Amino acid sequence: MEIFDITQELFGGNVYPGDPVPSFHRTLSIAAGDPINLTMLEMCAHNATHIDAPYHFYEDGKSIEQMDLSRCIGPCTVINQVEGSLEDLEMLIQNSQKRLLIKGNKEITLEMAKLFNRYHMALIGVESQSVGPLDAPMSVHLELLGTEVVLLEGLFLKEISAGDYFLVAAPMKLGGSEGAPCRAILLRFGESCTCNS
Repeated sequence: MEIFDITQELFGGNVYPGDPVPSFHRTLSIAAGDPINLTMLEMCAHNATHIDAPYHFYEDGKSIEQMDLSRCIGPCTVINQVEGSLEDLEMLIQNSQKRLLIKGNKEITLEMAKLFNRYHMALIGVESQSVGPLDAPMSVHLELLGTEVVLLEGLFLKEISAGDYFLVAAPMKLGGSEGAPCRAILLRFGESCTCNS
């Protein structure tokens, strides 16, 4: 089995325009004579690699701890940056798992989001800090979160080849939150091991 870490490092990762930059403070330090090292974090729930819950855009939507984890864990397909027509994308979707990770920084349009919903995708992952256009993300989020598609944003896929993998991207259990950071990894099993669901 091979393991691929597709998570941004939190403190050096990308930040959505206007969001606070994550930081940490060492409250206890062995170097300073304390018996342990202890760190306090200050961050936004949407820094670096993270998951959006429906509550991010819907007042009555599920918060992060209410989401169906089976959507975050399972077979997935990594595809190269989306180019061409919606028909080209549809052909890719027809040959993909229900969890789709898209390489590059191509913006997801509302038409693409509707296509994902037509095929009942469980999860859409992107390298950008937002699945929708940075200057107008609302319509794409509303379309996908309205059907509880998991939005996995801020991935690091540069070193990942297109193809099928097993995704593990469970969000931190932040009760009542509209999003949460996660450690996203891809697994690739040997030829004798297959996984379908």
